[in-house]
Amino acid sequence: MLDRKSPPAFIQDTNFKLLKPENQNLNGDNKVLFINGGDQEVVKVELVFNAGRWFESKSGISHFTSILLPKGTPSLNSYQISSIFDFYGIHLEINPGLDFTSINLYGLSKNITAVLDLLIDMLTVSSFPETELHQAKEQYVQGLKINLEKTSYLAARHFRRILFGNTHPYGKDFELTDVQNLNQDELSGFRDNFFKNFSAFVSGKTPDATKQQIANKLNQLIPIKIHRKQHLKSPAAERNQHIDKEGSIQTSLRMGKQVIGRTHPDYPGLLLLNHAFGGFFGSRLMKNIREEKGLTYGIHSTIHPLKHESYFVISADVNRENRSLTINEIKKELEKICTQPLQQNEIDIARNHFIGSLQSDMSTPFAHADKIKAIELFNLDAEYYQRLINEIIKINTKSLQGLAEKYFAESDFYTISVG
Repeated sequence: MLDRKSPPAFIQDTNFKLLKPENQNLNGDNKVLFINGGDQEVVKVELVFNAGRWFESKSGISHFTSILLPKGTPSLNSYQISSIFDFYGIHLEINPGLDFTSINLYGLSKNITAVLDLLIDMLTVSSFPETELHQAKEQYVQGLKINLEKTSYLAARHFRRILFGNTHPYGKDFELTDVQNLNQDELSGFRDNFFKNFSAFVSGKTPDATKQQIANKLNQLIPIKIHRKQHLKSPAAERNQHIDKEGSIQTSLRMGKQVIGRTHPDYPGLLLLNHAFGGFFGSRLMKNIREEKGLTYGIHSTIHPLKHESYFVISADVNRENRSLTINEIKKELEKICTQPLQQNEIDIARNHFIGSLQSDMSTPFAHADKIKAIELFNLDAEYYQRLINEIIKINTKSLQGLAEKYFAESDFYTISVG
């Protein structure tokens, strides 16, 4: 007879199995990793270049070079390039970032190779037409003017600035004057220097013949030597700053500090500590500041592991008159987690949610490729995510308490509020 009074025993699967990539070396250090999986005849080709803001000699050059790659070649204009991608049902996506720039192609497996010659032309002979550059500048300026009216945008922008300094690539943002000063020759130079060295990730259902075609086409890109860049950080002397935004009824808050990266032995514990503190709906910040105090619709904390630095940030949007109260409540929660050990039940809930979320994200070969990409770009070992889960399972109350005292001391935090 069924026992309807007792729930079944909870059994957690702690395995994390990634699809095994097939690695093919190309010219120089270039490589392509094939992550084969899925039932649908679709594929994603992602090329990742060391061409982010970290490598800029002039503010904005990475962004504009990236977005203008598909806007013209010696033989095709922007409309013709777009029409070719549309004809084959290929979606093109270009994402310039702080460390890397990625170019993504999504489409049917049978069509993906038809646009690779065009992709190579974009990366080698893109012409950056003056009319397209002018239009891109105008669009960026209009978007920037709109964003500069948003307290959340300003808070995020100024938080990175006070954390890293306004000359560091993680801290600086390009201004309107920077946009106007860029020219075609500078964009061509950046393309030639930084869009030849790459790691490619091909995920989805990819026949062997298609794999070989992709590898052959990408092998046309000849890598060049890139000199490593070093940037000095210059954090702000004043840790607590407020920027008044006239007419705003909302204040955006950012509180945080620089922290350790993925390869540090404390990192698994810090991830779990962050999750319990502000990483999901049942976290301490959400329970206090959203559910009990009703000060915001959402508050969360996040660890951002970048290539060269990492930082922890608490983010919230509140009514202007509640700014000081919210900051004080966040400080109370920081003090509490440093002085009062997390209860075992609290740790178990955060741990189960974190591991479950990590596992549930892995439903497609594209998701597997994202994890494999992180392993490749951050020089992690193949078993990194399984080891991460294993370490998180072993963490106890005492070790979390030590990590809180080490990394969550409120006196080390920077605070920026805008509104």
